[in-house]
Amino acid sequence: MFFKKDKKNNENEDIIKVTALLIHAAKIDENYSQQEENIIKQALLKIGTNKDDLKEIIINAKKIEENSIQILDFTKEVKNMNEDKKIKIIEALWEIIYSNNEADIYETSLMRRLTGLLYIDSKVMGDIKEKIKKKYNDVFSK
Repeated sequence: MFFKKDKKNNENEDIIKVTALLIHAAKIDENYSQQEENIIKQALLKIGTNKDDLKEIIINAKKIEENSIQILDFTKEVKNMNEDKKIKIIEALWEIIYSNNEADIYETSLMRRLTGLLYIDSKVMGDIKEKIKKKYNDVFSK
């Protein structure tokens, strides 16, 4: 019983750090919106986070993100995820960036850095970017 609780706490800490990375991406253009927070919540649910834990995870992740001086604090947990979950996080990052139909230089710089830090193939990163960009271009063109 004791070890299960420890494992759950470690998993929550990992998810909080992943969430802090998503929040960092949302805040990097100095325009953190409710739409971006909704994208973050959906991404967390897609990787298996319990819906009841979302509010607390986001609150804790915001505190960590505000007090961090580098993204390396958040990337280790994503890097250690299985490929499916890692792709879902990358998709969420691009969705956050394109949710306002444009990517600024800070956002694209962040994603270039994350490509290397997360060991994501450049082609895979580019394919995900184009998929999400097309999705949002279709939304904004209607």
